[in-house]
Amino acid sequence: MVDDLIIGFDKALRTLFANAVSPRGVPGSSLPEPEMSEADKARVAALMRVNHVGEICAQALYQGQAMVCRDDGVRASLNHAADEETEHLAWTEQRIAELGGRKSYLNPVWYVGALSFGVLAGKFGDGWNLGFLAETERQVEAHLDGHLDLLPDEDGKSRAIVAQMKADEAAHAEMAVGLGARELPPPVKAAMRLAAKVMTTVAYRL
Repeated sequence: MVDDLIIGFDKALRTLFANAVSPRGVPGSSLPEPEMSEADKARVAALMRVNHVGEICAQALYQGQAMVCRDDGVRASLNHAADEETEHLAWTEQRIAELGGRKSYLNPVWYVGALSFGVLAGKFGDGWNLGFLAETERQVEAHLDGHLDLLPDEDGKSRAIVAQMKADEAAHAEMAVGLGARELPPPVKAAMRLAAKVMTTVAYRL
């Protein structure tokens, strides 16, 4: 138990304060940097900051769910998905820097909140745990689809990152369903959408 807590604390510190590393190359890295106005750069950087916050939350969510998961196979799948989310963290972090932006000031708050949600979901059993994961990934996929509509057409670098993230999130949702995810009640889905709306609105500015 103590070892798990130490590992979890170390993972939190690395997620929040260390530069994330991606084994996969950054999507769109070979594309030229587009010419954009300073206003457009600031807007795109804010959108990517929102996506970066989403990946901070994903790391915490997976960690919380894995901590209380009852099935070793499900836990392994959660950890594998978390590894891919770490790549997303690295991609968005790099793109924010390229655009001259900054990460959210509230990242520790987002992390603690998502970790708590993950532990709570896991307490209801693996079926509901996976159902929460699947619904989260579906909502993130829809959110990223909306960002593809908002990003400038000429910014192929940002669009490539978001498109690959969207594909990965869809795969994570399918994984959760394949492992036995239960369908969440509509009021729970609506509450999740409301919480996500608050997070994205605040993260866009802070």
